[in-house]
Amino acid sequence: MRKNANQQGDHASTTLVENAKIAIIGLGYVGLPLAIEFGKKYDVLGFDIDLERIIELQSGTDRTREANLNELKTAIGLNKKVGVGLYFFSTIEDLRSYNTYIVTVPTPIDQFKAPDLTPLIKVSEMLGEVLGEGDVVIYESTVYPGCTEEDCVPVLERVSGLKFNRDFFAGYSPERINPGDKINTLTKIKKVTSGSTSEIADRIDDLYRSIIEAGTHKAPSIKVAEASKAIENAQRDVNISFVNELALIFDRMGIDTYDVLEAAGTKWDFLPYKPGLVGVHCIGVDPYYLVHKAQKLGYIPNVILSGRLVNEQMGAFVANKVIKLMLQKDIAIKGARVLIMGITFKENCPDTRNSRIVDIYHELVQFGLQVDIYDPWADVKEVKDEYGLEVFPKLTMESIYDAIVVAVAHDEFVQFDYKKIKHNNGVIFDTKACLDRGLVDGRL
Repeated sequence: MRKNANQQGDHASTTLVENAKIAIIGLGYVGLPLAIEFGKKYDVLGFDIDLERIIELQSGTDRTREANLNELKTAIGLNKKVGVGLYFFSTIEDLRSYNTYIVTVPTPIDQFKAPDLTPLIKVSEMLGEVLGEGDVVIYESTVYPGCTEEDCVPVLERVSGLKFNRDFFAGYSPERINPGDKINTLTKIKKVTSGSTSEIADRIDDLYRSIIEAGTHKAPSIKVAEASKAIENAQRDVNISFVNELALIFDRMGIDTYDVLEAAGTKWDFLPYKPGLVGVHCIGVDPYYLVHKAQKLGYIPNVILSGRLVNEQMGAFVANKVIKLMLQKDIAIKGARVLIMGITFKENCPDTRNSRIVDIYHELVQFGLQVDIYDPWADVKEVKDEYGLEVFPKLTMESIYDAIVVAVAHDEFVQFDYKKIKHNNGVIFDTKACLDRGLVDGRL
């Protein structure tokens, strides 16, 4: 008798899923690590519509810095062995010989904070053209509960002409990738799985257990698995919004938020969240998917919306705080030079998706300041394409700034000699509390 989810061990099964030929759709921060791990044991196709990305990966390099390059090259090298290995292609016809499709494309929001399912629907349409009998489509992209079966599956049926749960099947296994984290990597994080039938749920669970060292948790339905991901990020968003609100309150009291958190943290059950800018591809976006579904059902999720409201004003708060500090030092605002250190969403990571540091930039520009951005980790072209902003990958050390905003705690920034680029009377504002306290004029 097969063990259920709660009885399964915490170590990956050595048993492979028979005849599984896997195509990973989308080769970003989520898809590439997945393709590499599956490529060690299965015949795997890494698919992306970005030809430049395919060429890059075929050469064994990765601009996201998320892949272990040695493992990437090993997985690619394995394709010389029949039946095992990792290939990279960008043409739809290459997908036809595969029977298990794992979708890892982005699920953004639009200008009105509503879910934008365009990438997901387009991928579903594409897969509908190559879907065969017995095939399985597994979605990993973060969505609201019900999206897989209510939005994606009908597209697969319409384009393929096949019948769901008779001719083809579906599953959902939410991604849990933490970009830039070299400790909690893909195989070391327990994976939630689900399938559209009990038999398919078992097959999908077996598939992931064959590569995930931490084990799996088989959810009772696709909707439950979708909801689990939605609340993971919403919970973190709300918790951060609480300490951000504390930062807004304590700033008016003239006390340091980190001093308060350090004191409160001496209690054993106090949660160690810190204030900060909440952007990123998931925490600043995913709560809106849950909000969307709740509102469609006639419920207004006030707690989630309140958390979003607080977190979205933090960029403006930082910018206004910097202006106040400059005024206190009698620094003329109009035309003053400001340097923002960092635009990626976290330290030692090149990911700039949904970066809220952009909010600080625009707010400062509106005050009439000349603002530069420096980030050795960010992709200059990506930032230009996404935000229309110029980023310096290096500093000449010849420019002198009236104010410096440390927005990301890159190792380079923690060790940086700020005296070389700051006016004697200049301001340093530390949003990450990563610098020596005696060096800064203010921190979040």
